[in-house]
Amino acid sequence: MKNIFLFLSFVIFIVSCDSSKEKKGDAEGETKKMDLQVPSFNEGNAYQFIQAQVDFGPRVPNKPAHTETKEYLIEKLKSFGAIVQTQNFEADTYDGEVWNLTNIIASIQPEKTKRILLAAHWDTRKIADKDTERKNEPIDGANDGASGVGVILEVINAIQKSENKPDVGIDVIFFDGEDNGEPHGLSSNDPSKTWWCLGSQYWSANKHTPGYSAYYGILLDMVGGINAQFHKEGYSMKYAPSVVEKVWNTADKIGYGNFFINNQVIPIVDDHYFVNEVAKIPMIDIIAHDPTSGDFFPDFHHTHKDNMDVISQETLKAVGQTLLQVIYEE
Repeated sequence: MKNIFLFLSFVIFIVSCDSSKEKKGDAEGETKKMDLQVPSFNEGNAYQFIQAQVDFGPRVPNKPAHTETKEYLIEKLKSFGAIVQTQNFEADTYDGEVWNLTNIIASIQPEKTKRILLAAHWDTRKIADKDTERKNEPIDGANDGASGVGVILEVINAIQKSENKPDVGIDVIFFDGEDNGEPHGLSSNDPSKTWWCLGSQYWSANKHTPGYSAYYGILLDMVGGINAQFHKEGYSMKYAPSVVEKVWNTADKIGYGNFFINNQVIPIVDDHYFVNEVAKIPMIDIIAHDPTSGDFFPDFHHTHKDNMDVISQETLKAVGQTLLQVIYEE
């Protein structure tokens, strides 16, 4: 009986030690998360970065505003201390034009081997095919294009200004030639016959650094609209479900669950499709979805209403702060 009592006492002691270690480990993990000192995302800065792009005029390839915007983005990234390079290429369009395009690529903390890829497109659509007026004129693209670029610029700015740096390096690609597929209703659902996403198609097959890869990527597309909702897009869930869950759970944890909706929707052929399928880097798409529109996208999509009037600093804050939190928790 005495031996049994001693044995049980020993077992209880071991279990208690293990339990104490587990609780200590959990506490240390929570303390580490609390000590992250994630910088605050300045939505006012992001708004100004969007305004600056829109002020150049529609960023249609082969036009002066496109060139001026390219120079602005390169200089802005350099001013934040990023290492910047460009990838110039030509691409045919669905209507027989040849465009001179540029992917803008930037990096911070190049010494870090674990890297996160952030992307958005910086061009705008040359037609307003979903509008009822001026259908053949280019759009401002404040939300569709400029918003994702503006958020990423401020994420890089916030990290570079902060004394506390994340444990990962960040690479940025601003893809060109994303927004000019066939007019609404004429495009194919076959990704192999995609006339849009020209920049991501080119980069995915011709990486700026041979063998380049990243832990994962996050694409931002139409992330500044008033009362925007971001649902879990289909290709994101197919290729990188764990990254989707990480981002959506983080948004909910820091108070932005009303923007990041826990609901899966249909897949959209966006730049992330080619990064996943061709470049073999798991990338998700944070893209606005309006379940009431009947067209996936908000009602101002590919219309002249896509101007600064639809941009919400509250939405920019929700997306930008979530991104910073995700990056700093890596």
